[in-house]
Amino acid sequence: MELTSGKTAVVTGAASGIGFALAERFARAGLDIVLADIEQEALDAAVEKIAALGVQTLAVRTDVSDEAAVQALAAAAVERFGAVHLVCNNAGVESSADAWLGPISAWKWVLGVNLWGVIHGIRAFLPVMLGQGEGHFVNTASIAGLYPGFSPSYDASKHAVVAISEGLYRSMKLAGLPIGVSVLCPGWVDTNIMDAARNWPADLGEQPAQAFGAELVEPHVRKAIAEAIQPSEVAGFVADAVAAGKFWVFTGQEWVDLVVQRWNGIAEGKDPQLGVQVPGMPPTAQLADEIRNLLAQMLGGESSSAPAAPASEG
Repeated sequence: MELTSGKTAVVTGAASGIGFALAERFARAGLDIVLADIEQEALDAAVEKIAALGVQTLAVRTDVSDEAAVQALAAAAVERFGAVHLVCNNAGVESSADAWLGPISAWKWVLGVNLWGVIHGIRAFLPVMLGQGEGHFVNTASIAGLYPGFSPSYDASKHAVVAISEGLYRSMKLAGLPIGVSVLCPGWVDTNIMDAARNWPADLGEQPAQAFGAELVEPHVRKAIAEAIQPSEVAGFVADAVAAGKFWVFTGQEWVDLVVQRWNGIAEGKDPQLGVQVPGMPPTAQLADEIRNLLAQMLGGESSSAPAAPASEG
């Protein structure tokens, strides 16, 4: 789809990180921008910056896990601009809670934003695009949607986003409909995703404690994120994909190679491998040793030599 003035883009999670970078990139191309985010103060600051680029803007505080809120976002966008040509279902969160022994509320939160946010976005805006005869969706997944290892709830949500995106792409192509679909699968990006818990919803009760070992893995993840590519570079990849009608959007060949390695193992019937070197992270064996040593200290004994999986591989 051609990115030109006179068109409108909607971006969720637009107040920071990749979302803000997308809004800025499309604004510089001349598109009018609808910014949606759950953080009102950050949203107000973001829309002011985007408006300064000389395009028309609209800010709508939106909880993407709420179907009614996303439907209201779509209605507000159409009422203001008359059409919506590009929708970036980008809002996302992560939780360091224990997926198996911790409260189910962490699952509800992550899936509510990362998975249902995309579902709600497609269902709210697809009728608009079909009615106007043009449109493009960009759904933000993650390399975790193709290579698990961050956290079970996050991995599950992002795998689902990849599957949903491919299903939508196939449906549009089979029906001959003029709706494009791209799925963004970035590796590490310098964002504040690790601080997503600042938006923990009160209606889910008390925020869960971190999983065992998370305090050891977290500094490595934060370091990898701090040294990663900038959101503006990711936005450039997305804009190129939309203009070219490309489905897959990756942020580095090293991540694609990691996925290929995993799928080659699947094709050979191999069990999941624990010794994989994830870009930006220490060797898996080192993480496993750190976690075993922590457990030994808690139990007052010696470190076990038995193999153990890390809490996160990236």
